[in-house]
Amino acid sequence: MAGVADVRRRVLMISGAIDTTDHDVSVSVNLPEPGRWQIIKSETNLTDQTWVAMQVVMDSESTFVNDPESLVMSRQFSKSFMTPDQRRLTFYGGEVRPGEAVLKVYEMETSARKPAYSYSRYSPIATDSMEQSQQTLEELVTNGMPRRPMVELIVPVTVIG
Repeated sequence: MAGVADVRRRVLMISGAIDTTDHDVSVSVNLPEPGRWQIIKSETNLTDQTWVAMQVVMDSESTFVNDPESLVMSRQFSKSFMTPDQRRLTFYGGEVRPGEAVLKVYEMETSARKPAYSYSRYSPIATDSMEQSQQTLEELVTNGMPRRPMVELIVPVTVIG
């Protein structure tokens, strides 16, 4: 993964790929300065599983921004859920098949220059019925995805602007 930060526009773009199915991914970025940043993140699914939900959890020094001017969206997922404490955001209502890229956009506020956040993905279990998979998805959106072992990444960021 690699990123570019436009200081003037307060935009951080990150792209990369995920190739693990049994680990969550913890991402740390070196920002030029703390504050409010729009995040545009693209990652390619290099696994053999279809993702039907993605969850992002912020560290203790960061929150998602949830106001009328903030853009929270994904090209692949039609729905999103943000917890009241603004630390967990789940995208769902779509899918990312193996080999496809997912695009997510959101804003974060951080007091740190090196914020960290983790990504989890949910893929339905092949032996579950459609109803079981839907019920599991609803529970994961409401209660959060269980934590799995982490793969930790430090994303290099090029600063422009």
